[in-house]
Amino acid sequence: MSRIGGKVIELKQDSDVSVSDNIVTVKGTLGELSFSLPTGLSCVREDNMLKIGADSQSKRVRAFQGLFRSLIYNAVIGVSEGFSHTLELIGIGYRAQMTGKTLVLNLGYSHPINFESPEGISIKVEGNNKIIITGIDKQAVGQVAANIRSFRPPEPYKGKGVRTEGEHISLKAGKSAKK
Repeated sequence: MSRIGGKVIELKQDSDVSVSDNIVTVKGTLGELSFSLPTGLSCVREDNMLKIGADSQSKRVRAFQGLFRSLIYNAVIGVSEGFSHTLELIGIGYRAQMTGKTLVLNLGYSHPINFESPEGISIKVEGNNKIIITGIDKQAVGQVAANIRSFRPPEPYKGKGVRTEGEHISLKAGKSAKK
């Protein structure tokens, strides 16, 4: 049995989970997410606990049990508290600003980069160099942060670029350190 898949999910006070025809719907104060369970998995709710059960002990079903337990747990956290990811722009002249739902990035290229905020994700800019991405879907928030970071990943010599808040970049010495 999967170690993660066997754990029960404790539901938050402000979240509600309903299961019908292998479709799990999680509702909370921030929104609603739903998942379709694959064959071989079942979801049982008892009071404020949720348990994901596996009908067989095949390797595929046990792997799905752990995966969907994590997905449902993240959905319960997302609809009640939400997820956020913070990016920092490091470099002279690097800045960000919001115009409507479009994030405009100046990252040292000859042109600004326009990034449209996807549905269900909100992007906020603090100052000129701090981008805060929030939403209820953990995977979508992380993917948007990765897409923005991919426009100018941190380079290894001076550390300039878009990085996650608190991320440590190991800097290389460069040619002058060789002598």
